[in-house]
Amino acid sequence: MTAELGVAVVGFGWMGRVHTQAYLRLPHHFPGLRARPALVAVADDVPGRAADAVARYGFAVAVGDWREIAENERVRAVSVTAPNFLHREIGVALAQAGKHLWVEKPAGLSAADPRALDAAVRKAGVRAVVGFNYRNAPAVQAARELITAGEIGAVTHARFRMLSDYAAHPDGALTWRYERARGGSGVLGDLASHGVDLARYLLGEIAAVTADTAVFIPARPRPAGATAGHTRAAGGAPGAVENEDFVSCLLRFASGARGVLEACRVSVGEQNNYGFEVHGTRGAVMWDFRRMGELTVSTGSAYQDQPLRTVFAGPGDGEYAAFQPGAANAMSYDDLKVIEAYSFLRAVTEDAPCGATLDDAVRSAEILEAMTASAEQGKWVHLR
Repeated sequence: MTAELGVAVVGFGWMGRVHTQAYLRLPHHFPGLRARPALVAVADDVPGRAADAVARYGFAVAVGDWREIAENERVRAVSVTAPNFLHREIGVALAQAGKHLWVEKPAGLSAADPRALDAAVRKAGVRAVVGFNYRNAPAVQAARELITAGEIGAVTHARFRMLSDYAAHPDGALTWRYERARGGSGVLGDLASHGVDLARYLLGEIAAVTADTAVFIPARPRPAGATAGHTRAAGGAPGAVENEDFVSCLLRFASGARGVLEACRVSVGEQNNYGFEVHGTRGAVMWDFRRMGELTVSTGSAYQDQPLRTVFAGPGDGEYAAFQPGAANAMSYDDLKVIEAYSFLRAVTEDAPCGATLDDAVRSAEILEAMTASAEQGKWVHLR
């Protein structure tokens, strides 16, 4: 008989809903799980949000203060989907209360935050995973296997891009995302952190960086009330944007490969243009999130004029078979979060690391801090 695992969600904006839906779908896609998640509690201090979560998704309890979740004995695992500046406070307290954690990236404002979370998790003997979801795409996992197997030869250079227009409108409200004290390093923590995770997942450790950053929309209108998603606030009193809209970075990998990472939140005409191109001595592999189930691959022995071909992800790649029966059937962003939820429950029930961990969050944050230091100092910054 499958055991019940009481779960809770702290912060019920868009990402809180995504986590909740992932929990509900887990038994459908992964019926062999040792534990079935039960929605015990949801916390959000915005009036009406938690109550709406109860009505829509069937949580047993709605609370305004997340501390009540720490005291709830039915809750064994918690999704931390609150704003970045709360990740450390909430995560540490919940770990100390014996709760396992699924923390959305970047797991805080600086590398000190995921380090503190990691220390609390280790001391409490609980498990934690982090929301680096793009590595969960079956095509990305197939690309990693192809690279690791040497199918494209030794990797020489790569490009990672995370381009979006979610902040491109000048009337976009000045929410916590644009404040250094609550949102951290802007597009670095929001999008470049995903690019860094993909780079490390595919190619190994990054040894040195040199970067440039910019703020292209220096002021935004203040919102009049609570916001959700990317709310506009035309006519609000203007306030300064304190963190980065854009970063471009050269990468040196420990392997000797070279790379470029570019991330921007104000790219007009770019909607979730995320992906990579990895080149090796005998071939190449490329992925575009907007065509999530496809890889563009070049392998062989021709070198010059070697053609590219499209390869579709299928049941042999990653967790694809849990969602679709045959290659080229489309998967979605939400499916990647279901895979992430699966990794979380496996980590809890098997008491072993699974998926992206706080170690990955720490390393990503250290690399982002090196980018910031490089942009300020105008030089290469080497990582340990």
